[in-house]
Amino acid sequence: KETYPREPIFIEKELQGCNVEISIQYNTGFTETIYSFANNIRTQEGGTHESGFKSALTRLINEHARKLGVLKDNMENFQGEDIREGLTGIISVKLLNPQFEGQTKTRLGNAEIRGIVESVISEEFGAFLEQNPSIARKICEKSLRAFRARDAARKARELTRRKNALEISNLPGK
Repeated sequence: KETYPREPIFIEKELQGCNVEISIQYNTGFTETIYSFANNIRTQEGGTHESGFKSALTRLINEHARKLGVLKDNMENFQGEDIREGLTGIISVKLLNPQFEGQTKTRLGNAEIRGIVESVISEEFGAFLEQNPSIARKICEKSLRAFRARDAARKARELTRRKNALEISNLPGK
């Protein structure tokens, strides 16, 4: 698969006593791959740091798509799944008192981490997209293709369901 940017984007920042490291790279594939860690412990079920990453990324790409004219005024925003198609991301946070949820401890539950990760993504990745408009445009256009494919699939499903409803009639043949 072709990757862009060539080298992964690496963001490292310390905020409110929490160290955040994020690596982002897109490829021409269709699968989303996100690995998240809290204090070097793999959080397979994600948690607040992963949800902060996803929401900030969605907001940021939608803003850039509007700014670049990829999303027109009358169009609805991209959904998170559109933006994360072909994304490989690694999120690592180091914090003093991690609160894991569940029996297996595979989900981070610290509420304050969400806001910290969101602000780091908004500032650092936003600055990267401003400095690299060609990569920003490529990400926005890939998101637009995913958006159109999802919309076409939804319309095809609705059409199939409507046809089935019309074929089933309780009237006799002749």
